[in-house]
Amino acid sequence: MTVVQLERIGKSYGSHTAVREFDLTIQDGEFLVLLGPSGCGKSTTLRMIAGLESITTGTLRIGDAVMNEVEPKDRGVAMVFQNYALYPHKTVFDNMAMALKLQKVPAAEIQERVGRTADMLGLTEYLGRKPAALSGGQRQRVAIGRAIVRTPKVFLFDEPLSNLDAKLRVKMRMELQELHDRLGVTSVYVTHDQIEAMTLADRIVIMNNGVVAQVGSPREVYDHPADEFVAGFIGSPAMNFIDFRRDDTGAWASVDGGLRLAALPFATGGRSELRLGIRPEHVVVSAAPAEGDFTALVRLDELLGADALLALEIGGTRLMARVGGTNHPRAGDRVGISIPAALLHAFDPATGRALERLTTGG
Repeated sequence: MTVVQLERIGKSYGSHTAVREFDLTIQDGEFLVLLGPSGCGKSTTLRMIAGLESITTGTLRIGDAVMNEVEPKDRGVAMVFQNYALYPHKTVFDNMAMALKLQKVPAAEIQERVGRTADMLGLTEYLGRKPAALSGGQRQRVAIGRAIVRTPKVFLFDEPLSNLDAKLRVKMRMELQELHDRLGVTSVYVTHDQIEAMTLADRIVIMNNGVVAQVGSPREVYDHPADEFVAGFIGSPAMNFIDFRRDDTGAWASVDGGLRLAALPFATGGRSELRLGIRPEHVVVSAAPAEGDFTALVRLDELLGADALLALEIGGTRLMARVGGTNHPRAGDRVGISIPAALLHAFDPATGRALERLTTGG
């Protein structure tokens, strides 16, 4: 079993703290994704696991061994980089075999391991080619194959699909899922792409400014975001956020006007202000204004194919809705909208933390 434990790991560069008290256990065989915007500390965390960055504070364990001072080559990890990092003058076979040759693995075993891995990745017919004669997807397969032949305890992926076009990224995501299911090796994957995270991960670690904002399954972080940052980062298009104030009657009215809700299913704790969130796909849009709880003006419509995005205005409040792409409302139309209370999220405007949901309105 290969369990990776990060115990209050931190990384500082002088006075700047890039990662702060990262505390997590990655289970044997788990596919864990580190997700967050540029500069959040995700790649730095991955590089500390790999040994490419020193650890300022805390303890890293791979299996039962402390790895803080262990050389990268002795950690039992293999890393796949964003830029492939292939030797341009060597063939696919030699690129994949390089690490084994340096380890002085017998030639027959190298031939067998490279051949088996190439067959697994659909690279057998390309073994005699050099990287310049390969497509981007094929080069990325070679980089992944180079990691597989080493039979590592842990795979580390640093945004490996970001240089590929959109169609190829989808294909490679599926191939990575199949590969992980087949190999079952503990994997840590860094990305800023939430779709990659949602589709690949057993668990997602969402980072912000060097701190872990939330850890959970894709379903958990989507349905139950811990704070406003997570809620806004997960989901495309992003969640709508609307500021509300409690009026003299106890109802909640949007600050920009247009929306008024009699009760909310959250522990508001005597607050007079809060921020509500609703995902665009959860806004219910009716072609007939009278069929909704509110009347909205469609300011903009964008056809995506199967779906369409609507920019709506209700009084002074603006929000996005995602609807079916067939016969969808157009700019200038008036529509009815409803906002299901069960699909609302509430946040403290001061801290951004999510408010606890009640079983009844509050």
